[in-house]
Amino acid sequence: MNCRNIILASAAIFTLTSCAGWLSEDGPMTNRVEDFFTSEETAVQVVNAAYTPLMWEFQSTYYSEFFIGDIMSDDALKGGQNIADMADAYDLENFKAISNNSLVLDYYRANFQGIARANLALEQLPEMEDLDQDLASRLTGEASFLRALYYFRLVRLFGGVPISESPIYSAEGWKIPRSTVDEVYSLIVSDLENAAGKLPLKSQYAPEDLGRATKGAAEAMLLKVYLYWGDCKRNGGDTAGAAEKYSSAKTWGGKFIANEAAEYTLCSAYRDNFTLDGENGPESVFEVQYMAEGTSDYGEGNGFSRGTLATILLRSRSSYFSNTGWGFCHPTQNLYDEYEAGDPRRDASIFTPTDDEITTQAEEIYLGNRYLTIKRTIMEGRDYPAIDHATRSPINRIEIRLADVYLLYAEACLRNDDASEAKTYLEKVRDRAREGASILPAFPGYKVPDYRDGYALRQLQDNAADLELAIRHERRVELAMESHRWYDLCRWGIAKEVMDAYAQTETDLAKANMGTFVKGKHELLPIPDEEVRIGSLEQNFGW
Repeated sequence: MNCRNIILASAAIFTLTSCAGWLSEDGPMTNRVEDFFTSEETAVQVVNAAYTPLMWEFQSTYYSEFFIGDIMSDDALKGGQNIADMADAYDLENFKAISNNSLVLDYYRANFQGIARANLALEQLPEMEDLDQDLASRLTGEASFLRALYYFRLVRLFGGVPISESPIYSAEGWKIPRSTVDEVYSLIVSDLENAAGKLPLKSQYAPEDLGRATKGAAEAMLLKVYLYWGDCKRNGGDTAGAAEKYSSAKTWGGKFIANEAAEYTLCSAYRDNFTLDGENGPESVFEVQYMAEGTSDYGEGNGFSRGTLATILLRSRSSYFSNTGWGFCHPTQNLYDEYEAGDPRRDASIFTPTDDEITTQAEEIYLGNRYLTIKRTIMEGRDYPAIDHATRSPINRIEIRLADVYLLYAEACLRNDDASEAKTYLEKVRDRAREGASILPAFPGYKVPDYRDGYALRQLQDNAADLELAIRHERRVELAMESHRWYDLCRWGIAKEVMDAYAQTETDLAKANMGTFVKGKHELLPIPDEEVRIGSLEQNFGW
């Protein structure tokens, strides 16, 4: 872990002192950490700063979450002007990346910056004697939630990573070896349980604080983390360990369902989740907050913008539209074909421009693919409204929403041999998707594409194996282009099989650019080479 990853922006200027005589006295321009933490406002600010790295999307390159969660999977092709546009994303998409990939490095370091900021808050908040205890408890819960979230984002991509639970004040302290996957997950669970005991309900926050971590978010994350941990155990052959984690996943999912029944509801219209008016709405459990901010910050890197780059990155490049974008993240034909007949979620997720709406086919049809992402582009009708900054948008990124929780809980129930409960929560998601229409039959009365059979439609039967297939299908179409797919494939242990089967469905142009997925290697990303070198870290297998 690089010491530059843990320098704390604008939080404190650290003091070097000597134990010899007058040299131990502070100089006139010296500040100590404790000198900074003197007010309630300061306590809030330091926790606010711990949220900020979740927003970051640009440093040496762009590294928005979709470059990993969607583009590395079977859900999307990279897009852009051509294959050379965003070479780091092209390499990741096609399993051609090497360990000096700058997108991977920026993502890795941003999360460690978030951990460092959370660590500072967790160290200093208990030392503030005059801080209101209710506020102190809430802020500690927020910082614990955030540290857990950052470590979760790291462990599911890199495996075991260095663990730091306190600020690092010296050059001697930053060189930390990698911990095991189990050790990282144990810390995540401990932090989330701490957060769940301290955080308020969503409804207990004032309107100006909407978007902060909540008790419901912590409980939902405990369901998700235990499910991932169980999948990790299962993939490693530890059946007993997996069963224990799956049991905990179901327990926390049940707590969320019981405790949060009045806090969250599915939006009546699926599309409402992805609009500016729908931000932090009834279905939102936790989302990364962005805001309109017109200050020019082009090329400045992390920390210089309050808006998201995702909107401009995802929008069509065509001059047909009044506000053009850069054309990244093309949904695949394979994803398009996954939707059942009449499913309104398809057209709420994927936009198919006509020939008249494409100005330059060579730049806008990517490897034979014309599909575009709608979510987070704020498309109204068939046009894009203006945004307040040339490249930045105020629309939030949804980290977890109620439909996601329901499907995770359905999985956890299935893993605990509770098929009845699993069907109940699968059906809740499908019922909302219908929006009153006579479509999308209840399980098992429909067919889904089966990657194991060349994507032939499989008539589902009322058994555990087909219920699992139905839940996985539902996650794909419900959460399409929300950056979940890659992580799902890897935790399910089917990434190799799915990506190989998907490759056979692609255009010849796309196939010509694809590399080979190596099972046991490509489920994880490499620890960035610079971090391995300066931290003497062990590299992941195959990298």
